Amino acid sequence: MAINNLKKDVFEQLSKGGFICSNSSRSQDQKLFSFIDENFDALEDYFLEINYILTQGIEYYHFTRPEQKADITRKLEQAFRWIDMVDFFKTYDSSFSSGFRFEPQSIAVELKVNANLKSKLKALKKYTQTDNELDGIKKLVEKLKSDGFVELENEISDSYKVLASFSYLETLILSINLSEEVQDEIPE
Repeated sequence: MAINNLKKDVFEQLSKGGFICSNSSRSQDQKLFSFIDENFDALEDYFLEINYILTQGIEYYHFTRPEQKADITRKLEQAFRWIDMVDFFKTYDSSFSSGFRFEPQSIAVELKVNANLKSKLKALKKYTQTDNELDGIKKLVEKLKSDGFVELENEISDSYKVLASFSYLETLILSINLSEEVQDEIPE
């Protein structure tokens, strides 16, 4: 019975586009990660029967599914948003990656001395829909949180921890190869 409940919990979290990460501070996520890790082959076969592909990343798990053409366009738009967001957070701190801890307020303070970071936040206004810098940062962080790339670690200090699933975004960005012809056409 407990195994079926764990399968159900894994499905509920991953079928919504979420991740299960090894470095999550939530005990339920740690339990699910260990369960998947110990039973990966059996779970992979189990979920494949319902057209979900259990995929293992570096210290995280997620589902992939065969894509319809309409979904590909939506996913490309999502990928462009992630690229812009990763660029913003890596500009804030190049070590922004799995295990990194931060507070939105600290990023807002950095905006005062980093014109490049401030410019990148302005470019992200299309996603944040606000002129208030701190609110914009909080909206970006909330999006990373809802997509499963960061988690709130301390509610009182409003501090967040970057999860292992963030390497999914980094890998996605690094895997994009522009041919030399396309690079020559990109204005500098």
